[in-house]
Amino acid sequence: MFHVCQYRPLRLITQNSVSSMYLKLMLSRHVAFAQIWKSWFSSHSLVGSKNIILMGPPGAGKTTVGRIVGQKLDCPVIDIDDDVLETTWNMSVSEKLQDVGNEQFLEEEGKALLKFSASGSVISLTGSNPMHSAGMEHMKKSGIVVYLDVPTTVIMSRLKSMKVDRIVGQSPGISLKDILQFRKQFYKRWYDIRVLCGGDNAAEVVAEKVLDAVKRYQNSELETFISTRSSRSERSMEKNSHKYFSDVVIEGLAPDGGLFVPERGLPKFTAGEWQSLIEATYIERAQVILEGCIHPADIPASKLAEIIGTAYGENFTCSKIAPVRHLAGNQFLLELFHGPTASFKDFALQMVPHIFAYCIPRSCNYLVLVATSGDTGSAVLDGFSRLHDTDKQRIAVMNFFPENGVSPIQKSQMIGCQKENAWSVGVKSDFDFCQTAIKQIFTNSDYTGFLTVEYGTALAAANSINWARLLPQIVYHASAYLDLVHQDIIPFGTPVDVCIPTGNFGNILAALYAKMMGIPIRKCICASNENNVLTDFIRTGVYDLRGRKLIPTFSPAVDILKSSNLERYLHLIANEDGQLVMQLYNQLEKQGHFQLRKDLLEKLQQDVVAGWCSEEECLAAIHSVYSTTGYILDTHTAVAKVVADRLQDRTCPIIISSTAHYSKFAPAILRALRIAEIKQNPLSQLHLLSSYSPLPPVHWGLLETLKKTENEDHQVCAADMSMLMSCIETLIQNHFM
Repeated sequence: MFHVCQYRPLRLITQNSVSSMYLKLMLSRHVAFAQIWKSWFSSHSLVGSKNIILMGPPGAGKTTVGRIVGQKLDCPVIDIDDDVLETTWNMSVSEKLQDVGNEQFLEEEGKALLKFSASGSVISLTGSNPMHSAGMEHMKKSGIVVYLDVPTTVIMSRLKSMKVDRIVGQSPGISLKDILQFRKQFYKRWYDIRVLCGGDNAAEVVAEKVLDAVKRYQNSELETFISTRSSRSERSMEKNSHKYFSDVVIEGLAPDGGLFVPERGLPKFTAGEWQSLIEATYIERAQVILEGCIHPADIPASKLAEIIGTAYGENFTCSKIAPVRHLAGNQFLLELFHGPTASFKDFALQMVPHIFAYCIPRSCNYLVLVATSGDTGSAVLDGFSRLHDTDKQRIAVMNFFPENGVSPIQKSQMIGCQKENAWSVGVKSDFDFCQTAIKQIFTNSDYTGFLTVEYGTALAAANSINWARLLPQIVYHASAYLDLVHQDIIPFGTPVDVCIPTGNFGNILAALYAKMMGIPIRKCICASNENNVLTDFIRTGVYDLRGRKLIPTFSPAVDILKSSNLERYLHLIANEDGQLVMQLYNQLEKQGHFQLRKDLLEKLQQDVVAGWCSEEECLAAIHSVYSTTGYILDTHTAVAKVVADRLQDRTCPIIISSTAHYSKFAPAILRALRIAEIKQNPLSQLHLLSSYSPLPPVHWGLLETLKKTENEDHQVCAADMSMLMSCIETLIQNHFM
């Protein structure tokens, strides 16, 4: 018998970044991953011999939608209430409930399901069927479960108009709303596909959504990824070597040096679908958005829910995860620092390690390489150190950072976050060298092949060059907009601007992706510090590194000259012209500059504007905001605040991304607030900040992490490729051998 709940479509996972015959031999034992995702639908019918099983709360429209779907597919339609339960019991469902009571009713209902069998049908479950485990396990074996996800407020309104005042499980003291909320956990446990249903969706529209969702489920081969540097002719010649989400998570960087992007783009949500998420929690929003971006063949909905729950559960101190706070006037702060390492990087890096562990084959060890300009290092170390012990034995992470190019607290934090599978290496150079070195290592097939043969270890990336890093960032930009709607600050559809401190272009790219997916963002404002290469580029179309030297600033996370994720955006506005992107980046590499065509620059400027902030303006903004509001901006958020003040036209709200907690940059904050003489010891700096009672408290995790660093050390390496490779080999020998 076909078991949907046990069947996960598997694909061959390759490691083109370690493009050698050796890794292919290593993976040959995983022949199961080479199975073709065989459609369980016949060529004449979408259903074939399996069932489409509609699930959802009472009032979701399962019966009506089921009839329409059945008509479109010309297949039998079965309503569990009318065609199974009432026939079995010889009485109405309401009479049975009144006769036996809630608990016995659920048991009797489950028994009826266990005796039921059908094939090639559209089946509409009752609202309470999912509460009986054995019955649902039996049903799930016969087909695909589609969850009609309707907002609770809409269901309440529908049940009222239907004059339904009691459902299974309701008793004195328990409201209808409470029961509906309680049931959601059971719906989420069983579904294979979710269909978002807004309050104004006609049954015909929902039926079409169901059919589209089922088609997507069985056509995983359509959701492939391409390199930003591959031409259309190259892609047509490589149709038999498709890359899927699981592949790009593992490989990180494309073999040609480009970055992976989805070939068909990201899903577009309707206004009604976004509005259905207004009442949802952050975790619920993340689940819905990421389900649309990750095919269930790569990560089933149930596993994705587990990963999201683990990432954003106890690890974040604020229940809202990414709260939006009013600052002043039409400015709002999106607080992205409530995770364990106090920066926005936690949103991706509490998730990515679990995604990575799920996607990789079990027979090979993996070393994850990451370069950081500040916050990524501690976030990636913390994230991978939280894996299950069995996963930590086969997955390790090595973090390269500029030894003298991060704040003292950031450096101490990276040292303190080292664990048995996570290490930091200080490099005597800048971030651009670290990032370029990692890219060169990945594209060195001789070296990666050697690591595979000699040590049975493959390399992977955790920087924002990895596609999986970007997806969780889309969620918080979308969620921020929905929060403004939920707080009645704006009605849905009103545009907003967003202002983001930007270095590697990943965070602002995620906002642009949220806009593409249907969030009404008008302009994305790119905020640079004195390393303002992006500001110059966005204003002129000329990306010019000639004669530029990296300037150490108070906002080190955006002390970047080579902006990696800009490549993905250029590929997007160039209509996926990979040949053009290749030419631009080859020219940048060889000549240190390139110029965008006028039409592409005009296209870019429709979405993005840019400005930059001096060091003096940064400190002045911190002092001014604290003096007027009592709120302390970190240095990166201060850069964004200065640029937002300069560029916003005040015709719509503006959301400023607050990317880190102020206490990570204590020396600059102490200087800006003119508090006291700055001590060099990072722990002393935090103690000094925390001793001033008028100030908001320092971040909950920083003090504990920094206490650990007093007796810990880290490795320091020269800015030399051979030295970095030697560090990698030493780590592999120590951890995996």
